[in-house]
Amino acid sequence: MAIQWFPGHMHLTRKAIGERIKDIDVVIELLDARLPGSSSNPLLAELTGHKPALKVLNKQDVADPTRTPAWLAWYNARPGTSAIALDASDAAPARRLIDACRQLAPNRRGLSKPMRVLICGIPNVGKSTLINTLSAKREAKTGDEAGVTKQEQRIVLDDDFYLWDTPGMLWPRITVPESGYKLAASGAVGRNAYDEEEVALELLAYLKQHYAPLLDARYKLGLDAAAIAAKHDDELLELIARKRGAVMSGGRLNLQKAAEIVLTDLRSAALGRVTLETPTEFEAWLAAAEVQEKERAARKAEQLRRNERRARNAPRDED
Repeated sequence: MAIQWFPGHMHLTRKAIGERIKDIDVVIELLDARLPGSSSNPLLAELTGHKPALKVLNKQDVADPTRTPAWLAWYNARPGTSAIALDASDAAPARRLIDACRQLAPNRRGLSKPMRVLICGIPNVGKSTLINTLSAKREAKTGDEAGVTKQEQRIVLDDDFYLWDTPGMLWPRITVPESGYKLAASGAVGRNAYDEEEVALELLAYLKQHYAPLLDARYKLGLDAAAIAAKHDDELLELIARKRGAVMSGGRLNLQKAAEIVLTDLRSAALGRVTLETPTEFEAWLAAAEVQEKERAARKAEQLRRNERRARNAPRDED
């Protein structure tokens, strides 16, 4: 199942960013440190052009600490881009944003040349919490559901530092299937856009290979890492359902409830510190998706040519 979610207010956000960007000095993109590649919006690069970019791997405190440095290096290797990792609830590292932006645009300083920054990110990535931390007051609405912020907001962080917040925005079509599942698992996608059991199975397929000890510790599976990795995804979800008492009348397993438990445990970090992709994995998924997109475009073009040939060869009614 392809996961897609682009509600109406995101069209307005896309338009607002396009209009605002000409007056912006630096673009901050807030990423989920647990999925730093999948949570980066490819549409944002099209909208912001060659503006200096600061990639912020948010929620680093719940991401795998052994994987975050690789992602920081991956983003810092890009031209015109800097990357830092932080926890938006901690005021001290959050203030690093201002210094990082000034390094990207050193000539923007003072009241005559104030720093103008646009902050963007996918839904539920923690952007509103970060802004509240930066401004030391509750400027932005926060929530644990995708799409809480619906309007552009302007926040003054310093006398010469202006920050424009935008609502969370995905992109019209998610072409990397793996990214779609990870975005859904993280809570970035509206609940009506995916099947929770299917997303939980995809999540378990990854976790059993990379974080089997965490699964055992959380759900008391009583299995070693090799045994967990060897289990089929459906079997693993069924085992979790039994361990967590997700059982209906007649002894039937409530797999929907088990799926909700797994997804909630990931989002709340009750499962532990995990990162659902490495730069190498993400690059491979992206390359495969690009091949599929080219094939899709070729099929579409061929179908168009066939339709045109049929139209030319179709008999015409005589007057």
